[in-house]
Amino acid sequence: MSNKNKNLLGVVYSTDKNFEYEEDAAAEKTSLQNSKQQLRVRIEKHHRGGKVVTVVDGFNGNEKDMEALCKTLKTKCGTGGTVKDGLILIQGEMKERIVKLLIELGYRAK
Repeated sequence: MSNKNKNLLGVVYSTDKNFEYEEDAAAEKTSLQNSKQQLRVRIEKHHRGGKVVTVVDGFNGNEKDMEALCKTLKTKCGTGGTVKDGLILIQGEMKERIVKLLIELGYRAK
């Protein structure tokens, strides 16, 4: 399935030849400025097979900006990670390093 069809509003199929798909224009959120974002960084171990994960929570913005921040953190920490359910997950116990990096990038982090 192409990315174009992912934003359809529940329409699966239409027999109308003149039917135009409507996309949800309000789905794209704009990101707040870095200095206005309050991010929380914590360590989690539960439900992860005993592996330690650093979680960055509280990002207010669109998915593209969140993935860009995740990529920056992964590159600077030299580890893997992902964006899942509005959270940035970084492998390993990197809390102090991530807080320092977020502050350098202009975010307010705790």
